[in-house]
Amino acid sequence: METDPSGPVAAAAAAIFAIAIIHTFSTRSFAHLAHIQPRHAGLWHLLGEVEVVFGFWAMILLLFMASQIGTAEALAYLESRNFTEPAFVFVIMVIAASRPVLDFSAAMLQAISRLLPVKRQVGYYFTLLSIGPLLGSLITEPAAMTLTALLLRERYFGRNAPTNFMYLTIGVMFVNVSIGGTLTPYAAPPVLMVAERWGFDLPFMLTTFGWKAALAVAINAGGATIAYRSFLGELPRLPPSIAKLEVPVWVVAVHLVFLLGVVVFNHHPIVFLAFFLFFVGFAEAYRQYQSRLIVREALMVGFFLAGLVVIGGQQKWWLQPLLADMDPSTLFASATLLTAITDNAALTYLGSLVDGVSDDFKYALVAGAVTGGGLTVIANAPNPAGFAILKDSFEEGSISAVGLAAAAAGPTLVAAAAFQLLP
Repeated sequence: METDPSGPVAAAAAAIFAIAIIHTFSTRSFAHLAHIQPRHAGLWHLLGEVEVVFGFWAMILLLFMASQIGTAEALAYLESRNFTEPAFVFVIMVIAASRPVLDFSAAMLQAISRLLPVKRQVGYYFTLLSIGPLLGSLITEPAAMTLTALLLRERYFGRNAPTNFMYLTIGVMFVNVSIGGTLTPYAAPPVLMVAERWGFDLPFMLTTFGWKAALAVAINAGGATIAYRSFLGELPRLPPSIAKLEVPVWVVAVHLVFLLGVVVFNHHPIVFLAFFLFFVGFAEAYRQYQSRLIVREALMVGFFLAGLVVIGGQQKWWLQPLLADMDPSTLFASATLLTAITDNAALTYLGSLVDGVSDDFKYALVAGAVTGGGLTVIANAPNPAGFAILKDSFEEGSISAVGLAAAAAGPTLVAAAAFQLLP
């Protein structure tokens, strides 16, 4: 369904999009209102959930569309949206956060960290912020975000963790996950949107984006580790159990098969949802090897992304012409900044609809989109997953949007330098 730029729906969609972005940056205020106005705490808590924001405003947009163009047209628009990505993120979050997968990942990352010539708790932190995001190129970024965030929360986001340390950690994690999925053409949502149309295959991604991203990931993780080396060094030594796989190997193998199946068929919701149903049945049959599945958290993230799909689909009329008129250097900077207020996958998708673009245009758009993917919670599809997992570690259970943007600014500049200055 094409939007008439001069019509009321286009204007309302743009206004609602702007309001939703402002709401996203204001969720901490709603969380505070819940504490000072307990009579309406339920409402304030609901409006203070970042994962609710875009779903809530998508509902407002659909109601407005129904009133202006009719219920049938509004439903037709809703049914024209592609909700594969929200469904995929929901499924991959639940499976990746299962105990067997987490225990296996912790053991593997701990084994890697032991090779570093530093204290184990310091080396493990660096490994989580570097190898963890780079795993996103294999198991997809949503899975890498879920794993990394859960392992960081388990080990480093305790009550005594400095607030600045937690903000820097989440800022580095968001940026590193966003760029860490560019070693392959299927793992990062903004790459996935254009890979087939523009011919971005595995050799191209490795040689054009991948090695630059890996270098930036290592620099960002190293910088955060050095900045808080004293705090990390004073933490208790890692317990032996963190590197010991207590779940039977065959159970881990089954879970990894489910994870692999979902990744391979990430474009086919009927197939990966079938994998998910089998996974739920298996997890229930062997409950003794499971912890609580994060179904609620994953559903909230899926709701957030679905709302973004609904609202974002009405922004094409102004966003696509804006991108088409830019030279590559301006496009890179603009894509980096625009990503902070629009999902980077939506940004690259709209850019891919522009005909006759150069290779420099393609590179600048994708590089800018992944570079800015850590600046806000809405910038990259996996970010809400990490946000949902780590937010309870912060004061009042909320992460400041301004604090996140400030923490991610440095790592974002490192990523920008890698993609713009390296040959």
